[in-house]
Amino acid sequence: MQRALELASRGQGFVEPNPAVGSVIVDDNLNLIGEGYHQKYGGPHAEIHALNGAGEKANGATIYVTLEPCCHQGKTGPCSQAIIQADIKKAVIAMRDPAPHVDGGGIAELEQAGIEVEVGLLESDAQKLVRPFVKRVTKGLPWIHAKWAMTLDGKIATKTGDSQWISNERSRELVHQLRGRMDAIMVGQLTAEKDNPLLTARPAGPRTPARIVVDSQARLSSESKLVQSINDAPVIVIAHKSAPSKNIKGLENAGVEVLQIQSAPGSNTAHPDIEKGLLELGHKEMTNLLIEGGGSLLGSCFDSQLIDEVHTFIAPKIVGGKTAITPIAGQGLETIPQFQNIIELEIQLLESDIYVHGLLNYER
Repeated sequence: MQRALELASRGQGFVEPNPAVGSVIVDDNLNLIGEGYHQKYGGPHAEIHALNGAGEKANGATIYVTLEPCCHQGKTGPCSQAIIQADIKKAVIAMRDPAPHVDGGGIAELEQAGIEVEVGLLESDAQKLVRPFVKRVTKGLPWIHAKWAMTLDGKIATKTGDSQWISNERSRELVHQLRGRMDAIMVGQLTAEKDNPLLTARPAGPRTPARIVVDSQARLSSESKLVQSINDAPVIVIAHKSAPSKNIKGLENAGVEVLQIQSAPGSNTAHPDIEKGLLELGHKEMTNLLIEGGGSLLGSCFDSQLIDEVHTFIAPKIVGGKTAITPIAGQGLETIPQFQNIIELEIQLLESDIYVHGLLNYER
């Protein structure tokens, strides 16, 4: 199963909105006779690659799979039936698939065919691998990565708004690698206006992320780099229902998709409900979304407990200033958490920068 998990990880960034899955087939003496992983969206699933590698040796063998085999006809046929037809004797499955169109159905088909099924081996490792997929199919929301570069005194820009460059070249290379496996990259209106970013992965990665601007009144300029490069990657603006129709039409005429979202319940501001906007993106099967700022957008997402994973780059620089900009604005917490709210913490030295990566934990 550990080998199957290693194989599965190779598919990250290539298979979304599907989950990354790996599979290994062994004989009674645990000799490897076939292995594979889901390599790209729309292509054969992990089990099919493993079965093809095993050939006739699959008869009476044991298959290890990191996620319950699918039992439905999608872009490919059901893996459960392929396993049955190959006369596999036993299936060891790390975790059940929570997607409504599977959710135990694949396991049931294998058992009905007389195949011995074991579920739960290295389940926690398998769950970590498919967390973004699980969040989307169970909650309808993308997995939210938050990224920012800041100085040692916690500023993402000086009091004048200057922010280039805080992090070093090595950090920026890692950011581009991260971008290259996202379905979308999101920024707020002020960031789009002041920085005029492209929000592309350079060099290109396995995915071409959409560029998203949360822009209440749909004021994104048609002269911005985002709009001017719309043939390279889609641009989406999340605007409020009150955004002027002339602004909406202007962006749509330039090829920008505009999503008009109401305010959050109880809010009297003309700002779109960010969670509803993210649900729209989840409906578009976006699985991994990277938010790169600014502080207001990240603060709003933090307040709403929408951020799942953080990528922070800390530079050995100090700028000072009471009005210098911090990465997480919003309402914030009233008291210091008495528990570690960043878990699975990883810290890496990138030349002179420090890269801090972990998952947000909102409850003890």
